[in-house]
Order: sequence, then C-alpha cells, then structure tokens
Amino acid sequence: MTPTLYSASDSDVSMNYDAQKQKSHRDASRLRKRIFSAVREQDSVEDDSTVGNWSVPAPRISCRNVDVNYGEKQAIKRVSLDIAHNEVLSFIGPSGCGKSTLLRCLNRMNDTIPGCRVNGEIKLDDEDIYLNHIDVVPLRAKVGMVFQKPNPFPKSIFENVAYGPRIHGLTATKDELAEIVESSLRRAGLWEEVKDYLDHPGTSLSGGQQQRLCIARTIAVNPEVILMDEPCSALDPIATAKIEQLIDELREQYTIVIVTHSMQQAARVSQRTAYFHLGKLIEVGDTASVFTKPLHRLTDDYISGRFG
Repeated sequence: MTPTLYSASDSDVSMNYDAQKQKSHRDASRLRKRIFSAVREQDSVEDDSTVGNWSVPAPRISCRNVDVNYGEKQAIKRVSLDIAHNEVLSFIGPSGCGKSTLLRCLNRMNDTIPGCRVNGEIKLDDEDIYLNHIDVVPLRAKVGMVFQKPNPFPKSIFENVAYGPRIHGLTATKDELAEIVESSLRRAGLWEEVKDYLDHPGTSLSGGQQQRLCIARTIAVNPEVILMDEPCSALDPIATAKIEQLIDELREQYTIVIVTHSMQQAARVSQRTAYFHLGKLIEVGDTASVFTKPLHRLTDDYISGRFG
C-alpha cells in the first residue's frame, strides 16, 4: 500500500510565516526594552546633575557635594540640597537608594557606624557640622531623630520625656521639668491620653502612642530640626493619620525631614520632595509638581510604578 504524502498548503505556509513574524516582533520589542533600560541606567550613572529646585534662599540646612562611603561601597554620590525653615521635605526612592543614609548625615548619626566616611559640606544655620570642634551631643539636641520603630526608654512616660531636658540642664526645678514634660506631650498630641498614667512604663503604650511619645521626647530639648526615618511604617492607618496630622502641626515651629516609602504619605505631609536613585539625588521640587509633572525620566518611572 502506497503511503499518502502530505504537502504544506498555502494556508499552512502563511500561518507559519505569521507566527515567525510575530515572534520576531516580540524579540525585537524585548531587545529595544533592554537597550532602553541600559541607556537609561547609564544616563543615571553618568549624569551627576540634579533637576528641579534643590537650593532655597537662607536655608536651615545646606548640603554641598556630599559623598558617603561604607568601606569600599559608595552610598551617596555628590549630593547638593538645601532644606528650608519650617518646611516638611520628603525623601523618596527605592530601597537602598541612599535616602536614609543622607538623613543620618544631617545629625552625624553615621558617626556611630564603623567604616562610614562622609565628605563634602553640611551646614546647620551656616555652621559646618562636620568640623572637628563640633560636639555631637548638643548637635543631636538641635537636630533630633525619630526612628522607624518606636523606641521608648524602659522608664515611665514622664521620665521618657524628662530625660533629655534633665541631662542637658534645661531646667532648674522639678516644677520647670514637669512643665516641659506636659508641654511636650501636648505638642505631640498625647497629653490627654496619658496625663493620668505618667508613672506607667512608656512601653505599655500602643505602637502609635509610643511613636508620639518618642516625638515628645525629641521636642522636649527644643530642637531646630526633626528627622524622621519612616516613622509610620510600623503603624496602623489610624495611628499613621495621627502622626501625619502632628507633622503638619509641628511644621509651624520646626524644620522636618522625613524618609518614607509611601508616596501617598509624601504627597500628604510635605511641601517639597526629593527623589533618590542609586545614591544620587535625581530630582527636587514642590511635591505637587514632582508627583504630577516630574522633570526626570527616572522620577517619572518611579512615580508611575514602572520600577521601585
């Protein structure tokens, strides 16, 4: 029996050609994306300029050409940035981009990290805070820090707030100290909740209350600047809303710099926003403009969710 031989029909040939053509288009599209991504990344590595308004007249804090290295790894690359009086400035960007590193430079917290080197100039009210004669203890009273995780001392609520004024010699009598404690707790929006429990441990409070206690502890020593490193990341939405309201109220008296992974939070609390990428300050501007009309391609990609 002679076997039946089949030959490809015109339709079979056409379908095979179309499939190969579609595959070629997909391969070309993927190649273009890889090339575009590589060019964009190269641009971000080679271009040192920051777009937007990174300088302000008569700044509270000014940074010029700041480099930070952890051993051989460079975490911050030639960052220049001014921070204005009575503004909230948000640092945003992907994890590992350098925003928390720069924040810690502003009150020399990086001094506590072995192998960390800071070069460049950082001034608080026209005084370079990295000069050899600068005492970091009063500096950190002027530039207070609120950390990501609430860290009340293992003391009473009263003693948590009283600790700073006592060691800095800000009061002469118990009545003056009690007045500072009450005033600080009021400004932190916590007084009405804890006034009858001042002898209770600070650790007995809820997470949101603990964070406000830490803020009260910070402002009790009359700082000029408050640094906040993701202060709401461990809190529920209700506690987060209270902290954000507090930030808005504190801006009338303090300059505030906040690191946040939440772009929504940055949009709610800050007047200006700085976007970081691979250790570089990419863009700075009014928060509304950065989120609606970013000037840099990398900022646009991050804001729109294409990476980060």
